[in-house]
Amino acid sequence: MKELIDGAGNVVTTPVIDASVHVFCRSTKELRKTFMREPFSSRGFPDYEMDWYGAPGGEYLESSKGPDGQYPGSDPELVAEELFGKRGVDVAVLHPMTRGIMPDRHLGSAIAAAHNEMLVTRWLDGEFGNRFRGTIRVNPDDVAGALREIDKYRDHPGVVQIGIPLQSRELYGKPQFWPLWDAAVDANLPVAVHIEVGAGIAFPPTPSGKTRTYEQYLSFMGLNYLYHLMNMIAEGVFERRPELKFVWADGAADLLTPFMWRMDCFGRPHLEQTPWAPKMPSDYLPGHVFFVQGGLDGPGDTDFAGEWFSFTGKQDMVMFGSSYPHWDANELTVPSSYTAEQRDKLCWRNAAELYGIELPASTSRDESHANPVIPSAAAAQ
Repeated sequence: MKELIDGAGNVVTTPVIDASVHVFCRSTKELRKTFMREPFSSRGFPDYEMDWYGAPGGEYLESSKGPDGQYPGSDPELVAEELFGKRGVDVAVLHPMTRGIMPDRHLGSAIAAAHNEMLVTRWLDGEFGNRFRGTIRVNPDDVAGALREIDKYRDHPGVVQIGIPLQSRELYGKPQFWPLWDAAVDANLPVAVHIEVGAGIAFPPTPSGKTRTYEQYLSFMGLNYLYHLMNMIAEGVFERRPELKFVWADGAADLLTPFMWRMDCFGRPHLEQTPWAPKMPSDYLPGHVFFVQGGLDGPGDTDFAGEWFSFTGKQDMVMFGSSYPHWDANELTVPSSYTAEQRDKLCWRNAAELYGIELPASTSRDESHANPVIPSAAAAQ
């Protein structure tokens, strides 16, 4: 539970679901020796730190290393204390960070499988029970291997979504990926797309080549979410599978409104080119598209922040995610111009409904502790 100040200056208490917490193996040696097997454990692949656009001040919070110097985000007890003890988080959705796309699709699948084993055995089946929920990683370059991995974990009660890298050699609306999206729907699991670093064969972050600095990289990468989304709409993916849900797990909601406005303007007059997607492009957003947002997207705490949040239905799509243990893992803040409903949707309600997370009844109160109880609206998966 988290105490915030609302637009009227009252103290309110709200549940918090952190929809993006990044977890790692304790070291590359542990990944190879404990969770990988031959013929892959001795293969060459990038370390987590093989990032050509590392943050200038350091990639991770200083407080996030394990007690014995383990890699940040690798010790469940420390992460639990940081999130549940200090930040007021009730439930954390974990997203293992792997190594991006590999030249050898079988190696890529083996790395994903190793991280899934680490996630389930160390985090989901550990002492913190259902306060951790998990993302199983699959390799879109190896659809057959991805389907096996989904089948292996689809019934685990702590698994709430499938994770794939943002970096891809093809747009995710293309037909070669459809069996993967079919499997996600059949397993009743959303698909989360996250920026992956550490790989040397990913395409440049812009269609026109490499950026020069970290700041440019961070700004441009959000556009890649929109490329995938707009392609999926045009290819009729959501028309074909109405139950499919996609989570763009590292921002970009601030780009949605202008891009969808352009797609509606240019797409509708040329509907004969996409008869398999007969609706207005923006009509495919509700119930299908979600964004994870930390402290960097949007206009900040302005008097029009609530109005901006309502544009294009973003208030029903955006979920809070800290990106812990990364440097930008800011404390949860809610603009004062948000309504109580917008605040609840950002802090917990959208995530609870998407992931089927049941939260205990929570109290929203002013300083006199007099306001009524807000019940959970989570829908069971």
